[in-house]
Amino acid sequence: MHAFGFLSFGHYGHGSGPGDPDAGQALRDAVEIGVGADEIGVNGAYFRVHHFARQGAAPMPVLSAIAARTKHIEVGTGVIDMRYETPLQLAEEAAALDLISEGRVALGVSRGSPEPALRGWEAFGHTGARDPRGADIAREHFDTFMSAVRGDKVVDADPTQGPAGRLRVEPHSPGLDRRIWWGAGSRETAEWTARQGVNLMSSTLLTEATGASFGELQREQIDLYRAAWREAGHDWSPRVSVSRSIFPIVSDLDRHFFGLQGQGSDQVGIIDGFRSTFGKTYAAEPDQLVEQLKADPAIEAADTVMLTIPSQLGVDYNLHILEAFAQHVAPELGWRRNSDGPVAPIPACNPNR
Repeated sequence: MHAFGFLSFGHYGHGSGPGDPDAGQALRDAVEIGVGADEIGVNGAYFRVHHFARQGAAPMPVLSAIAARTKHIEVGTGVIDMRYETPLQLAEEAAALDLISEGRVALGVSRGSPEPALRGWEAFGHTGARDPRGADIAREHFDTFMSAVRGDKVVDADPTQGPAGRLRVEPHSPGLDRRIWWGAGSRETAEWTARQGVNLMSSTLLTEATGASFGELQREQIDLYRAAWREAGHDWSPRVSVSRSIFPIVSDLDRHFFGLQGQGSDQVGIIDGFRSTFGKTYAAEPDQLVEQLKADPAIEAADTVMLTIPSQLGVDYNLHILEAFAQHVAPELGWRRNSDGPVAPIPACNPNR
């Protein structure tokens, strides 16, 4: 692990009581957590995207607000659901964000997870899916998005308005294509991701259950991704992230919120019809956490760990979690502060990874 960031789901409610922010407060809190995290030295501020639910849905305004008020922290998503996106518009917005942030984007995209709405992407105007989960639309949108991000010319110029030829999407941000990630929940998708030439954002769950631990399954996925990357012959080293719920217990309030959760284990459930493995919560005093996390094979293999945070508990408490991890745990795992420069990938050619 070289870096860590926070992953916020952006939950909100009706704003009727403590810990129940309304949508506006949740958005403002997201920005303030990002600004505070930058000052702590955290490497990334990432946001989950869901539609038709009381949580984050439109990440670009939040990411732009954080980027405009920070100097070092990456801003990104985990993940944008490509079934819902108009790909050329997303390419425009991603390039603008990358230019505003001076190359600090880490934009995770994918098919997304199950949504509250039945075929909700159709309400956004994206019809014709042959797959009942919309996976075919997501990948078609992804192909168009990546073509635009890479600067391909995608439309004929109008000769009555200027020279004939083909036009690319503007603005264009060189190198942005190397800051795009695909969120993968299976070994097969990880290998597909490598062939596409984008970074791997390993999911918060894996759609398999073999009896192996979540960390072991995820490490296997990462190893397969890196092998496929080498086979594809890409001329640069990609990044890999994993997500975990990690809570250092350094106060009575921490123990009250999370003390019992640290006694749990990985869980198996059904999602999208697949028997899937979900990672456990790590909650312990810092010295115990360090040993537990060093024993997690996926954390050892990834360059970036995303801490899922309870954003509905407010700015101060979430910054407390991040600061406790930065002060007491992360240095023992190889963490480098955001002020040390961009996160270095673990080379895909390393035979020990």
